[in-house]
Amino acid sequence: MSIDTQAVKAYLLDLQSRIVDRLEAFDGESFRTDSWDREGGGGGITRVLEEGRFFERGGVNFSHVKGDAMPASATAQRPELAGRGFEAMGVSLVLHPRNPYCPTAHMNVRCFVATAADSNPVWWFGGGMDLTPYYPFEEDVVHFHAICREAVLPFGGETEYRRLKEWCDRYFFLKHRNEPRGVGGLFFDDLGAQGELRFEDAFGLTRNVGDAFLPAYVPILERRREVPYGVRERDFQAYRRGRYVEFNLVFDRGTLFGLQSGGRTESILMSLPPLVKWRYDWAPEPGSPEARLYETFLKPRDWV
Repeated sequence: MSIDTQAVKAYLLDLQSRIVDRLEAFDGESFRTDSWDREGGGGGITRVLEEGRFFERGGVNFSHVKGDAMPASATAQRPELAGRGFEAMGVSLVLHPRNPYCPTAHMNVRCFVATAADSNPVWWFGGGMDLTPYYPFEEDVVHFHAICREAVLPFGGETEYRRLKEWCDRYFFLKHRNEPRGVGGLFFDDLGAQGELRFEDAFGLTRNVGDAFLPAYVPILERRREVPYGVRERDFQAYRRGRYVEFNLVFDRGTLFGLQSGGRTESILMSLPPLVKWRYDWAPEPGSPEARLYETFLKPRDWV
């Protein structure tokens, strides 16, 4: 079976460039470009925007790392691959707008190859995207999920879309809080690892997901960027951002893999928001706009 990792790398670099170009045009400020090398093999290109005109922080990262032994986070689901060499590449982004009426967004697409001298390489793809609003609008959430659905339909139809949508709902869930991180989207991992798909088909679905991010997210920002807000909204945004931090540091497999594989810490943790608050045993006032997030939106449902 042909494994064209060079084609994957070329696509990921182009995807990073296209997304950054569009976000710079939207924000009006330029991303900082920071290339890095990894001791042990590989490196990456970090593109970060801090204190932009619109984005309080945003990062769009490319990484391509190699090693002689797979990190524990990569073999937790596949212990039979422990000890193999690996090659991993991907684009990962997190965007934190300043305006609380504009949601935080995350997207990641990646390819992983496990190698051993005495056997064929084992490869798989993973990825997805999800939306984390603070003061949500139903039409925005419906739009985001509709674009996600369109990306998946050519590769398995409605059944596959439902699988990846429900997987996202399960994955981006804070077990210690018993609540979702946001309103979901798509998530998949280990795509192709069992030989169920050809490389080109798994790569095709992954490309569709990566290409769907801008049309899924930017129209929401365009609708909400001028909505006025004040101290109350910023305060609640900072409180809810705390949930984002908790998930990324406790549960996120990408964060764990990056740290365990010796990735660049500054690039890995660019996903964290710049301003965050925690409160003791706080709950929103019933009937308030803040309560509406919990009562209406932080409940997985069929949006399209």
